[in-house]
Amino acid sequence: MASILFLLFSFLLLHGAQAEIICENLPIGLCSFSIAFSGKRCVLENNVKDNGNMEYLCNSSEIFVKDMNEWIESDKCLNACGLHRKTVGISSDSLLEPHFLARLCSDSCYKNCPNIVDLYHNLAIGEGVFLANLCEVNSSKMPRRVMTTVAADGPISMAEAPTPI
Repeated sequence: MASILFLLFSFLLLHGAQAEIICENLPIGLCSFSIAFSGKRCVLENNVKDNGNMEYLCNSSEIFVKDMNEWIESDKCLNACGLHRKTVGISSDSLLEPHFLARLCSDSCYKNCPNIVDLYHNLAIGEGVFLANLCEVNSSKMPRRVMTTVAADGPISMAEAPTPI
């Protein structure tokens, strides 16, 4: 009986260790909008190598997510929110884009994609506004001057990385 319990416990421990998400071990195509087992957001970064080629790396950011870990965002949520798997960096700049904001604030994104909403909620707070207020402004088609209160100070670019050949 003790050996069965030991084997069961060992299997569960081994299985748990294999299931942990570590940003640096994720494939480039799963990096953006993922959350590691530590609760830190994964971020896709690009670097120019000595030979001039662009290299993409998945790293842990310093952004910690409360109450969420080991999360790889679904294609359904990325599509609903108007995002791409190969987004480089984390930035609030996209909150100034009405088309992106419309997708982010849509019911299919806002009500069903807690990871993405949490990320942009916190980015908006960092700029001194609430995402819910931005969504309200965007849905009511109020003048853009209200949305310009979101001013990014030198953020990391949020561009889409090219597909590797």
